[in-house]
Amino acid sequence: MAIRVLIADDQQMVRTGFRMIVDSQPDMEVVGEAADGAEAVALARRLRPDVCLFDIRMPVMDGLEATRVLAGPGVEDPPRIVIVTTFDMDEYVYGALRGGAVGFLLKDSGPALLLEAVRAAANGESLVSPSITVRLLEHLAKPPAAPPLPREPLTDRELEVVRLVARGRTNEEIAGELYVSLSTIKTHLGNVHRKLATRNRVETAAWAWESGLMG
Repeated sequence: MAIRVLIADDQQMVRTGFRMIVDSQPDMEVVGEAADGAEAVALARRLRPDVCLFDIRMPVMDGLEATRVLAGPGVEDPPRIVIVTTFDMDEYVYGALRGGAVGFLLKDSGPALLLEAVRAAANGESLVSPSITVRLLEHLAKPPAAPPLPREPLTDRELEVVRLVARGRTNEEIAGELYVSLSTIKTHLGNVHRKLATRNRVETAAWAWESGLMG
């Protein structure tokens, strides 16, 4: 089954470019396009895409609100939303992270990273541009209250994995740096999500910055 993708961006040229990239892959297909957030929400509910590619600044309803509506806390069976933006140092991206987005890319990241992000999201994982993870979260992770304590203490190895996730590393890169198998990293991440009550690696990265783990 092909990965069904919905694209939402107020610029026709961007939507056309993304469609060409996605439709060029044998395992993907674009099932809809939206020019604003409200239309994106309506299409997502009707078409039930596997992955949504959302811009942040859109008319009627912006990408932040559309993300919260479709994938925010309490939403059952949310779509996998990847934010594709030009704003790598914008508080809007941090808001989207808390709103349920599972991935973040800059629009100039290139086709290969875009396709990798779509596949990662469809597989229940996340891909975050390292520049966004490091520059944005480090800059903005100053929450009004302390982050919640883990349900159980994290092991030293789990803390290592969390630090690398917060640096924007993929599972494969983490496995290589720690000299362990990919399945071992996935097991560690599963334990981390359970202990931190995080739904994905993006929320885990935010916890790492907010808790002071990254210094």
